[in-house]
Amino acid sequence: MNAPVLAASILEASGVDVRAAESLLGEALQGADDGEIFLERSESEAFVFDDGRLKSASYDSTEGFGLRVVAGETAGYAHASEISEAAIGRAARSAALAKRGYSGTAAEGPRATNIRLYGEENPLESPGFADKVALLEEIDAFARARDPRVAQVMASLAGERRVVEILRGDGRLIRDIRPLARLNVSITVEKDGRRENGSSGAGGRAGFEAWITPERWREQVEEALRQALVNLEAVDCPAGEMDVVLGAGWNGILLHEAVGHGLEGDFNRKGSSAFSGRIGEQVAARGVTVFDDGSIEGRRGSLTVDDEGTPTSRTILIEDGFLVGYMHDRQSARLMGLQATGNGRRQSYAHAPLPRMTNTGMLAGSSNREEMIASTKRGLYCANFGGGQVDITNGKFVFQCTEAYLIEDGRISTPVKGATLIGDGPSALTRVTMIGDDFAFDPGIGVCGKGGQGVPVGVGQPSLKITGLTVGGTGV
Repeated sequence: MNAPVLAASILEASGVDVRAAESLLGEALQGADDGEIFLERSESEAFVFDDGRLKSASYDSTEGFGLRVVAGETAGYAHASEISEAAIGRAARSAALAKRGYSGTAAEGPRATNIRLYGEENPLESPGFADKVALLEEIDAFARARDPRVAQVMASLAGERRVVEILRGDGRLIRDIRPLARLNVSITVEKDGRRENGSSGAGGRAGFEAWITPERWREQVEEALRQALVNLEAVDCPAGEMDVVLGAGWNGILLHEAVGHGLEGDFNRKGSSAFSGRIGEQVAARGVTVFDDGSIEGRRGSLTVDDEGTPTSRTILIEDGFLVGYMHDRQSARLMGLQATGNGRRQSYAHAPLPRMTNTGMLAGSSNREEMIASTKRGLYCANFGGGQVDITNGKFVFQCTEAYLIEDGRISTPVKGATLIGDGPSALTRVTMIGDDFAFDPGIGVCGKGGQGVPVGVGQPSLKITGLTVGGTGV
């Protein structure tokens, strides 16, 4: 099915003259440094098949706008779900109060781009409702038939299509249509009264077709089942200081949380990050290069333009161990005398943009995972992470391993449960002694929270060996 034909602009479709909106915005921005009108129309749906039945099927449709006026370190923001000239006028007057006599210089608008990182597929249209439910039912049946120990299966599909427009103070109207799809499978197994879980998922900025072929969804089932069965045999993890080997891909979530947030421009401008004022200093082991890149085609965290209209780009943050840059939205970049990096993101029209990560990772090195394990006398191999907590001001973290194994005399041995990694991001980076040649991104499942806003992100890394991390556990 073809995507619906859209009006020339969200404004016009709502009966608002673009020139009238531009005039209202221009008046609000007089004497301000920056600002825009952000308009959005979004549709999303989610299906959850649990306990052998369709547990929920939801659909949501929203539209609205937000108007921002930036004056120095202050920003006024007003939003409404009604897109009309009257509502825009009210928002303009409210947001303009942020100036309070301030007199600034209008910032130059973001550069234009002809690059498109994804198509205009609509995950809500194909496959149809009945086919999506039938697919989830098939996944459930397949998973239950794979092993008699399978006690519970939960499969879900989530898709959305967002149309955004950004009206800049110079009159330029920037438009982006953003698809997003995701498939998840979670399996619980039981043996002798003990239950353990495993999960797997995949997604990105496209329609569902890329992830719902039988080969692809069966991969997710097999991986979720494998994790669950490993955990079924796991013993309590011993606690203590150990060398830790991290697997590639999704484990980049530790880098994202413990280091990435500390490299966002607003935290550094305010001096509240462990990395504030340290440009040019060595903050990691040599060989460690960390990047953020929102310009990778089809990735979950990718955007053709960010939510201020700036094209996304590849930003090197740490290069060969030295801090070389931060991630910026337009406000933090201007206040620090730097260039915006395309990292101004917002959850929806009801939220003001913040410096946010897109796809964040660490570049590959020359070692391989087998060498890392062979060089470890006693340690922990963490294959997959679950949730974690991080203090941005000092980078201290606690992360739970959802799949982990002891390393004994250079070999992977017993699977363990209850393992947590405890440390701080800046110190952990200095303890990286081996960097793998197996860089991988996560499969497309990341969601990042900051300031009460959630946005889709990607993470990635190669296998890593980190010496002297504190491992929390329940064993001896």
